[in-house]
Amino acid sequence: MGMFDTVGKQKTNSNRKKNTVEKLERMQKALRHQEPDRVPISDFFWGGFIKRWREELALPEDANPYYYYDLDWIVTVPNMDPFIRPFEILKEDDEEVIVKTGFGAIMRKKFTAPMPEFVDFETNTIEKLEGLVFDDPYDKRRYDEAGDNQIAGVGDGFERNSPAWIETVKSLWPDFPVFGSIIECNECLTRLIGPENNMLWIGMHPERMGRVINRIGQFYLDCAKAQIDAAEGVLDGFVIWGDVAYRKDLFFSPNYWRQYFKPWVKAIAEHAHSKGLMVIYHGCGNVHQILDDYIEIGIDAMNPLEAKADLDAVELRREYGHKLGICGNSNIQVWETGDKDQIRKEILRKLNAAKGGGYIFQSDHSVASDVSGYIYDYIIKLVREYGNYPLNLGEHNIESN
Repeated sequence: MGMFDTVGKQKTNSNRKKNTVEKLERMQKALRHQEPDRVPISDFFWGGFIKRWREELALPEDANPYYYYDLDWIVTVPNMDPFIRPFEILKEDDEEVIVKTGFGAIMRKKFTAPMPEFVDFETNTIEKLEGLVFDDPYDKRRYDEAGDNQIAGVGDGFERNSPAWIETVKSLWPDFPVFGSIIECNECLTRLIGPENNMLWIGMHPERMGRVINRIGQFYLDCAKAQIDAAEGVLDGFVIWGDVAYRKDLFFSPNYWRQYFKPWVKAIAEHAHSKGLMVIYHGCGNVHQILDDYIEIGIDAMNPLEAKADLDAVELRREYGHKLGICGNSNIQVWETGDKDQIRKEILRKLNAAKGGGYIFQSDHSVASDVSGYIYDYIIKLVREYGNYPLNLGEHNIESN
């Protein structure tokens, strides 16, 4: 469990809505492995899902699931591009856009496709990678000004001139516990040189890549520090993004991860905790081999704990007890079936992991357009009905060992 502290937040929170303060206290209590009034709920939503949800529920064009369901936390993304620069448009028509970003990545975004495609990378040799000098992590444009940035601008949608991060934080702060975020080293490398080059060069040049990883780690630790400073006390938590695994296992050996990647995750988490922030780590795939390391680091909750990577919240709670905070793991593939009986069984069974706190309800990745708006509405109502403490899960109750 982590070491976040709420001392000094009371004066700030006195300016927030009572309901928002209650949500913050719910999150903090859950992540201290205590039972709050009810299980916290949130998620990450694709634009395609939001469009479908609005249409199916006959909602206004500006309807937002975070506000509509009064969800318990929300994450924000500053400019994490190594180089702060406008997108270079290489091609644009009615069907697609191809851009070069501040990662030096050339990306194709087909407007009808849910996610973009990496086409090529400016940094295509290890020598070029070793020679890179990133822009200043403390440059205020990252936090205080609108501009193009890859993570906010090229995803399931395409956006130029993304709004200033601090303005987004301040607009959300009255209504939600707001988390800042930063990527870790492997997430940077995936976007900077591509996963193939990344794993190949680690295999061929482990020590050279280790030196690069350490430079990148220092850069993103400084970005995290600068971001938290720029927020001036209006962040409640911090997400560290970083996929280091696929469906079956890690991308590289656990020992290599421990030697080069882990220290920087630890440093970012420790700094966020020193500022009183909750810390959630988002890493896809089967991270089972290094869950003990995340616990040792002090991560308050792991996300998304993908069910399709053979991770299961109930089994994880049995194995790790309340050393592990769980954020996610509700099987999105079950949601996509639209079968309410299957979904009810999935939801209520996983709620067993919420006994004693330490659990935030979310999907095991994000909510895409394969999920019906009706079904998501049903899921929220189900969790609100059965997620009140003390939990009464009926026939889906599992006795603790």
